[in-house]
Amino acid sequence: MEHSPYDFVQHVSEKELCQLQDRSIHRTFTGEDFREFILHLKKIYALHESMEELFLMRENEDNFYHSLERFRSSFLENSPHRSQKHVSSTYKNSSAKRLMMFLRWMVRRDRKGVDFGIWDRLSPKFLSVPLDVHTGNIARQLMILTRTQNDWKAVSEMDSVLRTFNSDDPALYDFALFGIGVSKDF
Repeated sequence: MEHSPYDFVQHVSEKELCQLQDRSIHRTFTGEDFREFILHLKKIYALHESMEELFLMRENEDNFYHSLERFRSSFLENSPHRSQKHVSSTYKNSSAKRLMMFLRWMVRRDRKGVDFGIWDRLSPKFLSVPLDVHTGNIARQLMILTRTQNDWKAVSEMDSVLRTFNSDDPALYDFALFGIGVSKDF
């Protein structure tokens, strides 16, 4: 992509797509999956100036539960391809960790350059901590979370506590929970 992913998606050739298909990307994400993702992104950018539009929340929504599913539906467009397993469904009770992480990067602004904050139509107050084994385990030890599964119900439970600490940016606690969980230094 030569450090220009947007430009690559917009102008990728069929030859480049074929080369992607044969590459090994990750143990669960194949070159074929990557090719499908590029094609889905190309389709989205043909219809929308920014992916931010797909995550916009509607009236009476207080978190990204529904908008994540709307994004997923638009992105995959009922594609039967195996790549759909890489885009979590909150409607199937997934914590949607990767999508929440992506939203955190795009919505939050920080001084350290970790979160880009390039989208301005979404508010950090609706973000949730990306829930994984590390953040979940530490949240349980701190009694922020009682649910044993790392699913969307657990995200909601954790949100209800973290929003009392910081209603403007509950995802602020992601680094602390994750860092302690990874270091196992609790």
